[in-house]
Amino acid sequence: MIKTVTLNPAVDKTVEIDNFAVGTVNRISTLRLDAGGKGINVAKVLKVLGAECKATGILAGHNGRFIQEQMDGWEIENDFVFIPGETRTNLKVVDPVSRSYTDINEPGGEVSAAELDRLEEKIFSDLERAGILILSGSVPAGVGPDIYAKWIRRAERGGVKTILDADGKLLREGIKARPALIKPNIHELEALLERKLPGPEAAAEAARELLAAGMGMAVVSMGAQGAVFVRKEEAYYGEAFPVEAKSTVGAGDAMVAALAYALAEGYSLAETVRLAVATSAAQMMTPGTQPPEEDMVRTLEKRVSYRPI
Repeated sequence: MIKTVTLNPAVDKTVEIDNFAVGTVNRISTLRLDAGGKGINVAKVLKVLGAECKATGILAGHNGRFIQEQMDGWEIENDFVFIPGETRTNLKVVDPVSRSYTDINEPGGEVSAAELDRLEEKIFSDLERAGILILSGSVPAGVGPDIYAKWIRRAERGGVKTILDADGKLLREGIKARPALIKPNIHELEALLERKLPGPEAAAEAARELLAAGMGMAVVSMGAQGAVFVRKEEAYYGEAFPVEAKSTVGAGDAMVAALAYALAEGYSLAETVRLAVATSAAQMMTPGTQPPEEDMVRTLEKRVSYRPI
């Protein structure tokens, strides 16, 4: 089983506005609401890929109940901690004319130490069922930047592989705990290393530096430039698909889901590249954070171009 943790979930409100402009009245042409947050997005794609998964995290209020109902509707096993307040709403503005994608994300409410302890108990109470624990996304107010590192150490001591997808201090502290796999995007990696990484070769070399700290694998997503996939003994560059994107939201989460699935199934690195690139591309072809169809993923998987790097 693969378990996902979402400390700062959201209802993703995606609106389409032709010729979106700042400082004027904009008319919405379409609107959709989705259960969101990085770990929740990962769980939805894992379900599509056929993996056994369980979603955990912290929810609140009407929005929290909406998210749980959506997860139940997808038949995704879940076990959330409910707290007072209201789960945040994130606005995604898609302009199909200019092909722009604008995120306006709320910070999320505060979480107490007692509420965090309740979630930790849920995460680790049945972790022996899980072979992989995914820790991804931002954290709400009141949660320290070392929380993922703490949980990574505890999971890895118990023989559970961990995947970290976070940025800033969460990434910096999390790496110290030596997760099995990390997936920063190029901007997050540049911020971590405090230098520019011009192209796949530079990104791969930077990933190798991180692996020297004791991790098993690093994947760096680079948007339209594709992604690099690095293990200690081998590395590949996967080219991005020139797809007609309906939304870029969740593309990185879809890649994390594919990486977790590939890790659980024992895929080779080349097989992992094909699945991860295809899943991310298929996600971009769907509106909002609705997961892609498995048939689309499998079709694109056969067309992925990649090379050693």
